[in-house]
Amino acid sequence: MQDNATEVTAAGIARLAGVGRAAVSNWRRRHADFPKPVGGTETSPSFALAEVEAWLRRQGKLAEVPLRERVWQQLAGHPEGPVTALIHAGCALLLIHDRPTVWLELSAGSDERLAQSLPAALEQVMAPRFGAVPRVTPTGGGGAAAVNGGSGADRGYGGSGAPEAVNDGGPVNTPAPGRPSSGATSSTPVNTAPAVHLPTGPELLPSVPLLRGAAELAAELGARQTFEFLLGRHLDANPRQYTLTPAELARLMADLAGPARTVLDPACGTGALLRAAAARPDRELYAQDSAADLAALTAFRLALHTTSTVRAAGGDTLRADAHPALRADVVLCHPPFNERNWGHDELAYDPRWEYGFPARTESELAWVQHALARLRDGGTAVLLMPPAAASRRSGRRIRADLLRRGALRAVVALPVGAAPPYNIPLHLWVLRRPAATPAQPEVLLADAGQFATEGRGGPDWHAVRDAVLDAWQSFDRAGTLQERPGLARSVPVIELLDDDVDFSPARHLPPPTAADGAEQLTEVRTRLGETLRLTTDLTPPAVRPAQPARWPLTTVGELARAGALVMRTGGLGGPARVPVLTDHDVLAGTAPSGTLPESEEEAVLTRPGDVVVPVLGGGAVARVIDDATGGAALGRNLVLLRPDPTALDPWFLAGFLRGTANNRQASSYASTATRLDVRRLQLPRLPLDEQRRYGARFRALDDFERVLRHASRLGEQLVRGMYDGLTDGTVTPD
Repeated sequence: MQDNATEVTAAGIARLAGVGRAAVSNWRRRHADFPKPVGGTETSPSFALAEVEAWLRRQGKLAEVPLRERVWQQLAGHPEGPVTALIHAGCALLLIHDRPTVWLELSAGSDERLAQSLPAALEQVMAPRFGAVPRVTPTGGGGAAAVNGGSGADRGYGGSGAPEAVNDGGPVNTPAPGRPSSGATSSTPVNTAPAVHLPTGPELLPSVPLLRGAAELAAELGARQTFEFLLGRHLDANPRQYTLTPAELARLMADLAGPARTVLDPACGTGALLRAAAARPDRELYAQDSAADLAALTAFRLALHTTSTVRAAGGDTLRADAHPALRADVVLCHPPFNERNWGHDELAYDPRWEYGFPARTESELAWVQHALARLRDGGTAVLLMPPAAASRRSGRRIRADLLRRGALRAVVALPVGAAPPYNIPLHLWVLRRPAATPAQPEVLLADAGQFATEGRGGPDWHAVRDAVLDAWQSFDRAGTLQERPGLARSVPVIELLDDDVDFSPARHLPPPTAADGAEQLTEVRTRLGETLRLTTDLTPPAVRPAQPARWPLTTVGELARAGALVMRTGGLGGPARVPVLTDHDVLAGTAPSGTLPESEEEAVLTRPGDVVVPVLGGGAVARVIDDATGGAALGRNLVLLRPDPTALDPWFLAGFLRGTANNRQASSYASTATRLDVRRLQLPRLPLDEQRRYGARFRALDDFERVLRHASRLGEQLVRGMYDGLTDGTVTPD
């Protein structure tokens, strides 16, 4: 069966042929026989994959489609959508993983025979893993897994299915992990149903080419790695639709919870937390999500990673819990933040509210109590929480009862950048369902903010794990912890039970000083002295007066037309997880720290030797890309100049572009903003040897400038440390 139903975008065609996005646009204009669009929009059309492959081969532009790319395009262009395609691929890959010989026998026949025979074979492998697998034809927008109420209207919200809302004092519009971030919902309760259903032969028939391709890829990578590749590619292609729990954070949460036989995630998304907890065999894993298709993806992901039984359900967790009788050893949860429609009106008399009925604005405290209600006595729950949940006045009575009864055991402030939203230091709450023993008199408060790093690479996870786990394990064994300044402290419960009941770690932990404070200040002072001595060595030599030079001049625009350099504009969009060099990074001389919007346009990637110029602000700045920055995507309001090394020295180019008079004559004004027309910037026509002589001096000036910046940062650090030391008594005036 020819896969005529699979569609591919222009960006996908570019990947197939190994060319840029612009080349595909040129082919469409220049070749009358280029395939016509069969879908998409006017600005982002889609084409039949089979027609595109045939055209590329006729033109000699495609010898063979890479297997990974073929399978991905089949999945992305599936007529029922990529999520349905992923679920069907998960079915086949689970059969290949558990019973490879059965797959080989079935796949030897025709596509129709394979689709007809698969359901019976799938039932034999899915039932032992997932329990009873219903033969249900899905309805609604949830795709193959949207069963009995898991409609498209429910996707995009936490396990409660409620829409996200702004909540003063906390993160805004933050979806739950792995869950689409926008949509609409009804206040009508949502029923629960098993997330995984047994697809029928007619449902599977359009997916057979994809299943055969996935099997071929599994022969190379393995079934587990193939599913992870396809799922990861889907998530990367839709970064705005999902808020994911980073793998390192999931691992930390699982380690804080400790060993367990039964583990529940009531807002599972794509299963990152349960996957982190499923490292050991013979576990019972329970999952629920308001988006039944995501719960199904979690089920297949876990089944391919572990031999544990998996019970995944779709439905509204707070309104319609799929596991009401469960008493788990561990609950892990990254709930949606700041929901208003979480079920407040319907659930006023729910027995889960042992610690108080949450206010409409305290959806996170509803999730906390749901987690505690699903634990056995002595069981542990770890939840990712917005920092405002530790201090909002509307939740103080519930927080007070959590403290009095010993349910809250620890609050850990994570570094900025640990998880979305990346600009807020989220918290981890470690809770334990109280047993008959008396409540513990102390609570652990920890702050890992010192392990944050610059840019979007995330914190120093190795340091975070070591510090947090060591503090928690020591506290958990002894019930108390000797203070670790700036990092951790066990606080008496009575100290927290004031009018605010605010247990934000930053409010109760002194800054790091004590034994190593003076030593650190001494080290900073030593480094500052060394840096200042280096500035002396790099100080430009004495200036000798000379008459202004009268060089013959050219412009950047003329050089671009002559082929001496290539000129590119940044900020069009690009793939996820690529560091982006912003105009602020260029101005401050820092590492790439930005992001680009999702787009089908090809990102402009920097190379060592490129010259990058900001076009806004009116300043005379140009940066030569080095090996450390090479490979970053070019951000908005930046122009990249890629000189031909046989004609132009990059340091010569960057140096003359920084001239104040040069920038002034090339600038224009729109309202209050100054914009630089890079094409009008001038530089002299000089032989390459002479360019390199100037370039060496410009490079020395750049080194001097970078050292001055470093000295400034060290000076600020020393001054701040001295102020802190003098005010907290660890540094004496003499």
